[in-house]
Amino acid sequence: MDLSHISAIIFDNDGVLVDSEAIHVAVERELLAEMGLIYDQSTYMSRFVGLSSKDFEAALVDDHLAQFGTPFPDDFRARLDARVWPRMEAELLALPGITSLVQKFGGKVAVASSAEMPRLIQKLQLTALYEVFAPHIYSSDHVEKGKPAPDLFLHAAAKLSAEPSGCMVVEDSVNGIKAARAAGMLPVGFVGGGHADPDHAARLRAAGAKLVVDSHAVLLDWFKHA
Repeated sequence: MDLSHISAIIFDNDGVLVDSEAIHVAVERELLAEMGLIYDQSTYMSRFVGLSSKDFEAALVDDHLAQFGTPFPDDFRARLDARVWPRMEAELLALPGITSLVQKFGGKVAVASSAEMPRLIQKLQLTALYEVFAPHIYSSDHVEKGKPAPDLFLHAAAKLSAEPSGCMVVEDSVNGIKAARAAGMLPVGFVGGGHADPDHAARLRAAGAKLVVDSHAVLLDWFKHA
């Protein structure tokens, strides 16, 4: 693939830079099942992964009301955080090869994540990646509409002074791939996280990923030969 026009890479964080989605998805599905909301893996990954917390909870509110006719528990976020964050602090790792990729690429890079900014920064600090990307770290807090809308990626490109057509987006979620396409960027699907299942690559391709890779080493090899 000709990558000569790529001047910037915008990375999602969860499941792309840090191997956090496996923790998030496992804990979220466990807690939701206790509340009676049960989703199969493929449906859950397609619908919810990549959404902002606000949009995720709005969808759950609708599902809970449709299924039970009662309000969604207002302590859901507190209960979820109480389960997720001890595991993040104990288990979270950076996915291999990201620092080498950023150094070899040598162009502009940014993080654009649906996570809330304090949590995004915390994850990057836990994995020693904060300094790799600062100050170009952006979250759904910076825009009105989160993924799958293009706003967050367009915001990151503007901050990098990069044309959208010259940006590659590395994403592990259907919603993120849709957002990259809508932004007019090159969407690359990433399936190297611990949450990847056998259908992950197919879902990303169906959403519009031009290519799908299972490691940052593959991306590094592309740029070595670009």
